Amino acid sequence: MIVLKLPEEIEKMRASNHIVAEILNRLKEKVRPGVTTGELDMCSEELVRKKGAVPAFKGYMGYPNSLCISVNSEVVHGIPSNRVLDAGDIVSLDFGAYYKGYYGDAAITVPVGDVSKEAARLIRVTERGLYDGIREARAGNRLGDISAAVQMRVETAGFSVVRDFVGHGIGKKLHEEPQIPNYGIKGRGIELKTGMVLAIEPMVNEGTYRVKVTDNCWTVVTEDGKLSAHFEHSIAITKDGPDILSRMN
Repeated sequence: MIVLKLPEEIEKMRASNHIVAEILNRLKEKVRPGVTTGELDMCSEELVRKKGAVPAFKGYMGYPNSLCISVNSEVVHGIPSNRVLDAGDIVSLDFGAYYKGYYGDAAITVPVGDVSKEAARLIRVTERGLYDGIREARAGNRLGDISAAVQMRVETAGFSVVRDFVGHGIGKKLHEEPQIPNYGIKGRGIELKTGMVLAIEPMVNEGTYRVKVTDNCWTVVTEDGKLSAHFEHSIAITKDGPDILSRMN
């Protein structure tokens, strides 16, 4: 069942998403060669608790940390550790917060120092794919309009969209209906309605779209070992169009 949110609920979700956005901005500033993924995780938890919020991922289905940190060929759900980031890496930061009864969720991929032209292009295309999808999140459109817009941007650039993991509705639960694939056919799928709140999150691979889960049962990696990037915003569908709740100002 898809839960439509009232305007006052959307404002509560904006508050939780602003916390997420602020923390991702702070983490982005800390990404540099020599920092460990574990240090970034500890920073995220300290910051979110100072805001009076709770890290959304920690303990969710047994996930052990507050932040998902996926490096290079890791797609999503990378577990923080003593791994040191090196110049030339790309790192995806996926963070969620639970605040006053509602969840916020967003993700960014950032370069570590100077990266290759292809890595920079992958990051740029993935972020543009996200905004292409967001533009289609309008009442009266179809879910497939979002999916097709992401896929068109990504595949035109010569990259591939991950198919085993998708975006989702969000609200009082971290994951709600509907699921939002990053591939699809324009005009297909459920009708989008005012009051829907969606976490749209393209996961884009440099090579094949195929992925696998590592032995830790969490971290998803590209099957061919090539790079992956991930961007996400939580957005509300309003009478005036899509409203990005997790916008990072």
